[in-house]
Amino acid sequence: MAMTKPQGPAAKAAEAAPTSNTTVVGRKAAPRAGLAAFWHSSIGKKWVMAVTGLLFVLFLLFHMFGNLKVFFGPDTFNEYAGWLRTFGDPVLHGDWFLWILRFILVVAIALHLTAAFQLWLRDRRARPIRYASGQRPQANLDRLTTVYGGIVVVAFLVWHLLDLTAGAIGSTHFQEGNAYQNVYNDFQHWWANLIYIVAVAVLGLHINHGFWSASQTLGLNNPRRDVAIKATGSLLAVLIAVGFMMIPIGVMTGIVK
Repeated sequence: MAMTKPQGPAAKAAEAAPTSNTTVVGRKAAPRAGLAAFWHSSIGKKWVMAVTGLLFVLFLLFHMFGNLKVFFGPDTFNEYAGWLRTFGDPVLHGDWFLWILRFILVVAIALHLTAAFQLWLRDRRARPIRYASGQRPQANLDRLTTVYGGIVVVAFLVWHLLDLTAGAIGSTHFQEGNAYQNVYNDFQHWWANLIYIVAVAVLGLHINHGFWSASQTLGLNNPRRDVAIKATGSLLAVLIAVGFMMIPIGVMTGIVK
């Protein structure tokens, strides 16, 4: 039997309505292309999260090893801090390198958070009814280490920058250019140590789960490499978390004087 095409205003409106893969240009619907299509796709957002997440892991490794110089005394640590402020000189003037690095990290964080939030929102819209209690324990653990863990890490990052970079909170004896003394003074407070240790522990959990997710997104995992990838993610998570924890512990125990 031949089917007739629906007629009337409702049918015309349905034909004119854009789909989720189109954008409206004037009165015409045009498909997204290039970077816009990549960003608006779920796999594109996962790629953005994977790449920016790996960038953060590299930064944290270098940052951790640099901070561990605090165990070699004030001269060594302050020399390292001064080197960071003049890195690239004379090609880069003054502390331009630090500001370029900060800009890159801020953009990467914004992309990472935006992609994570939009993927979480899509997941909730696709699954409006929550899982029954105890039905998906792994999903609950993933949510704790990604969504809530990410919120804790971002809050800690803001606090950390205000505390040890700007000197706006924490120790009342902040000394511009004396990084060693600022670290030592800050970790004289038990509550600062607690915040720092708990936050980097959560960071470790976030890295452990995120490294595995990133490898899946980038297509690196297969049955022959899964064990190695999981072990690498766990090793990086423990190394970064323990490395950062050693600093307040060193101050509390008197190793850093």
